[in-house]
Amino acid sequence: MATTVLDRTTPTGAVPRRAPWRSPVGQPAYARPALLVLAVLAAVLYAWGINHSQYHTFYANAARSMTESWKAFFYGSFDPGNSITLDKLPGFLWPQAISARIFGFHPWALTLPQVLEGVASLLVLYRVVRRWAGDHAALIASGAFLLTPVAVGLFRTSVEDPLFTLCVLLAAEATQRAAAAGRVGPLVMAGVWVGVGFQSKMLEAWAVLPALALVYLLSAPVALRRRLAHLALSAVVMTAVSASWMVAVALTPAQDRPYVDGTTNNSAFSMVVGYNFLNRFSSLGISAASTGSISATRGGGGHGGGAHDGGRGTGPSQSVRSHVAADPGHDAPHRPQRRTGTGTPQAPAGHHHVTAPLPRHTARSGGPGGFGGDSQDGWGKMFGPSLASQTGWLYPFAAVAVVCGLLWRRGRPRTDPIRAGFALWGTWLATYFLVFSAGSVGGHTYYMGVIAVPLAALTGGGTVALWRAYRAGGRRSWVLPGAVAATAAWGAFLASEFPTFLPWLAPAVGALGLAAVALLVLARPGGPRTGGRLALAGLAASLAALLLAPGAWAVQVFNPAYGSSGMGAVGPSGMRGGHGGHGGHGSAKWPGGGRGKGGFGAADGQLSAERRALLAYTTAHRGTARYAFATDGWNGASPYILATGAHVLALGGFSGQVPFPTEPQFQHLVDTGAVRFVLLGTGRGAGTPFGGGSATTAGRIADWVRTDCLRVPASAYAGPHAPQPARPDLGATTQTLYQCGPGTTDGSAAGRAAHPRLGEAAARNAPR
Repeated sequence: MATTVLDRTTPTGAVPRRAPWRSPVGQPAYARPALLVLAVLAAVLYAWGINHSQYHTFYANAARSMTESWKAFFYGSFDPGNSITLDKLPGFLWPQAISARIFGFHPWALTLPQVLEGVASLLVLYRVVRRWAGDHAALIASGAFLLTPVAVGLFRTSVEDPLFTLCVLLAAEATQRAAAAGRVGPLVMAGVWVGVGFQSKMLEAWAVLPALALVYLLSAPVALRRRLAHLALSAVVMTAVSASWMVAVALTPAQDRPYVDGTTNNSAFSMVVGYNFLNRFSSLGISAASTGSISATRGGGGHGGGAHDGGRGTGPSQSVRSHVAADPGHDAPHRPQRRTGTGTPQAPAGHHHVTAPLPRHTARSGGPGGFGGDSQDGWGKMFGPSLASQTGWLYPFAAVAVVCGLLWRRGRPRTDPIRAGFALWGTWLATYFLVFSAGSVGGHTYYMGVIAVPLAALTGGGTVALWRAYRAGGRRSWVLPGAVAATAAWGAFLASEFPTFLPWLAPAVGALGLAAVALLVLARPGGPRTGGRLALAGLAASLAALLLAPGAWAVQVFNPAYGSSGMGAVGPSGMRGGHGGHGGHGSAKWPGGGRGKGGFGAADGQLSAERRALLAYTTAHRGTARYAFATDGWNGASPYILATGAHVLALGGFSGQVPFPTEPQFQHLVDTGAVRFVLLGTGRGAGTPFGGGSATTAGRIADWVRTDCLRVPASAYAGPHAPQPARPDLGATTQTLYQCGPGTTDGSAAGRAAHPRLGEAAARNAPR
């Protein structure tokens, strides 16, 4: 009998499978394994201690609300009752909310998407740089990005920038493919990615457009008319994707959606353009007063209110409007921003932390705003130690790389991809550098993540370009030693600004720089000891000199004394002691154990016994009320939303100054039974930095509540464990619960009849 033998050989023409750890054909054998090692290291740095993370308070409230309903998910509602949105577009929270829906609502579940976005960003950066400058440049760029402190802190922080950074990198990758072939499809996809980035970071995403447009105009191998047409089509798509959420909000009747935070006119366009963009550039004389931004009107720069919107879009959310008559008009608060004497916002009432003191490794230089100062405002902020120590170690090398890369490619064909790459990264770096120099950063170190990308890319591509020029000899061979010397000197200077933090670091960087320069000079073609091994030793020492200091900062995520702050900083910082500024939404004890002090309160999602008792009391006695209670600030509502998803109405939005709800609206909520209890003394909005008192709508509502509602003594819900009254002489505040309702006033017969125990307690505790 004949035996058939199956042919197990690979069919003719089939491509054999390649193990994922093996490099593709045409790449060095070590390229793929090295990339995988970098990706694993990135995952470790970004995820270290993720199980010990805490909530980034303001944003975490919205994430919790977004897990409660798809309406809150779409609008980015701060509260589960869909009363008011965040003061940002909600796109960056969508991955966090999805993660929480899958894994449950935990701090680590909110941090996990940022870890994945960070690893993906590193891989996309590798792909873009490899296609532009080769495998070695891509590996160096990925290593530099991995060791940039702000990148490590960024992808451990539950804020907008991780998703935004990934989106603009994907847009660069798509533009690179489009420019190489002159195809419109990838260019349109680049517009889509910029639009998705807009949903995360708003108009900051558009700052990458000059770099992308320049690359396509400069190098795409098609006629100019077609290049312009392709860019126009991509711009249309990008604008449509960018504006999609704002248009959807504008087209939705105000009574069917939450109020838009940060505005006086309930407009998403005002929130994006005025509150989150133009306000950042007030130092240039730019005013957002006419945009409906609450920040501009708070400072006396203009007037908000219904007169500005033609009567459109000023109504409250459905949960409120269903109980409220038409809004007669909006207030325009004019109270200037106020800070404590140290520049650090006062902690919100109700958040008590015991934190071990941080080592005081602060920068020793500088006047505020000046060149090299430690302020995060002013034109020189990017060179100050607080920001430069997080992102700017490679400034000199990147500057030399982009200048030489462009000058040395003169005379090449228009479509030269090497020159296009230098144009891409150089324009990207220059644009964002100028934007951040002119605008307000206000302690938000994680903004610098988008600066770390071109710095890392130029370090990788520049190293290869300068190395080739060095090996070719001539005058250009001196550029590499010069760039290394300048960067090492800058790094040693920055490290010396923190003299008590790793005191050996500045001398080590200087010594490595000297050794690298000496080796490169000795091994230079035509030099006294020309040789390949000596030159390679000089190159290795150069890379070590460039990356030692930022690496020493980055690995502080393993140090419980530093870790990373809620503002994205890793290791010591010149502004470590705290930041007061627009838009800070919380600090947290982030993975690694460090606790940031630049925000407005951390939270672990647990309610104290007193808060549990208060929530149980209001829930049991709320009747048919829509809200468990209302409170005079978002930080008063935050613990209850995080822990239980309770429907709590926070007055005044993030700043405490937003005219929502207005006084007539709130009184109507009370009269119709939508609000039965009010908790006062929780702090208004972000706390003291934004002012408060009766000058705001929330303050006037609080005054009305104190006058017209029944005070509930703590003993009514907390029993014998009621907290002791606060000491006003010590600057302390106390939280007081009030019961409101038709005809109910403090100590009234109606109130006592409704709750005999409450009436007896009120009589005992009535103010005299």
